[in-house]
Amino acid sequence: MAVNYTEKLDLALDRLHQEGRYRTFIDIERKRGQFPHATWRRTDGSEQPITVWCGNDYLGMGQHPVVLAAMHEAVDATGAGSGGTRNISGTTVYHKRLEAELADLHGKEAALLFTSAYVANDATLSTLPKLFPGLIIYSDALNHASMIEGVRRNGGAKRIFRHNDVAHLRELLAADDPEAPKLIAFESVYSMDGDFGPIEAICDLADEFGALTYLDEVHAVGMYGPRGGGVAERDGLLDRLDIINGTLGKAFGVHGGYITASARMCDAIRSYAPGFIFTTSLPPAVAAGAAASVAHLKTDQALRDKHQEQARILKLRLKGMGLPIIDHGSHIVPVIVGDPVHTKMLSDMLLERYGIYVQPINFPTVPRGTERLRFTPSPVHGPKEMDHLVGAMDDLWSHCALNRAELTA
Repeated sequence: MAVNYTEKLDLALDRLHQEGRYRTFIDIERKRGQFPHATWRRTDGSEQPITVWCGNDYLGMGQHPVVLAAMHEAVDATGAGSGGTRNISGTTVYHKRLEAELADLHGKEAALLFTSAYVANDATLSTLPKLFPGLIIYSDALNHASMIEGVRRNGGAKRIFRHNDVAHLRELLAADDPEAPKLIAFESVYSMDGDFGPIEAICDLADEFGALTYLDEVHAVGMYGPRGGGVAERDGLLDRLDIINGTLGKAFGVHGGYITASARMCDAIRSYAPGFIFTTSLPPAVAAGAAASVAHLKTDQALRDKHQEQARILKLRLKGMGLPIIDHGSHIVPVIVGDPVHTKMLSDMLLERYGIYVQPINFPTVPRGTERLRFTPSPVHGPKEMDHLVGAMDDLWSHCALNRAELTA
């Protein structure tokens, strides 16, 4: 009997609907110079003005005149695409300039560009065992999906240590062959709870057990440190990290990902990683815009300070209303709802009634029972936007979120 593929697809999608985990994309039109304001294009063709409260353009650099000017200049000079992989005609002066900016940002000899930070993590972590046969990778339990995938695909040995549990990591390191090559992979800011990784303590263990360190700074680059080099720069630890992963699509406001490391490490990854070798390089205009953004944020401490101030204000006001927020001192503001259906309903009501866009965060991104709304205040969210959000959350939480029957109605 022939397999009914359509039926199997329907069953898979129905499961997501029944669990309240089906993801809905809304059609947003960002308008230059007006972020975080945008237009929501409804399925019926109508339009509604909205304020984006869940974006990862943390500093509004995707709208910054310095970035836009650099991209326009590059488009006019070179055209749209790069024309090939980095190995075949896809390396331009813009790519080299951006890699130099990134290496300088993190105090490393070299940097290597990828089409996204996901690809950078996956490609690098899956390639390292080819370079270090017998490599054991020690991975934090809450590492990003891209790191998990890279570790899973590499075919080497792996150990998962409890989140931010340095004692557990020590146990795992001590139990393995002291002569085996080792690498510890972790993050500086974990994006769902907004907590920080114990970078210095992990570096101490790496020194003790002869391990390499791999730090994902995706949710920290541009926002922490005196030049935006991330939490490691803020804490004076850049020289103790072997490989740093970052993104150009969040605080830098453009697109792409990268690693920074020694020149020899970058050369080896460049030469062995299929995720780098066989993909078309970033468009020159994207590289130009990212380089301009990185260079600008090396000197714009005021923007970083404003960002942190906005996060502190929002957390203070939501706490004052008694909302269950998680506060680890970072720029991320999670409000725990604890149920996928109710999280989606709150998200829908914020959008439809108040013009506030914040996506629900459900399993498997976060554990079941910790479903949440994740707010990301930025320097361009003004007092009016803040007041409107706080008022809307107060209305909905008071009248709906605590009354399950009403919320379900």
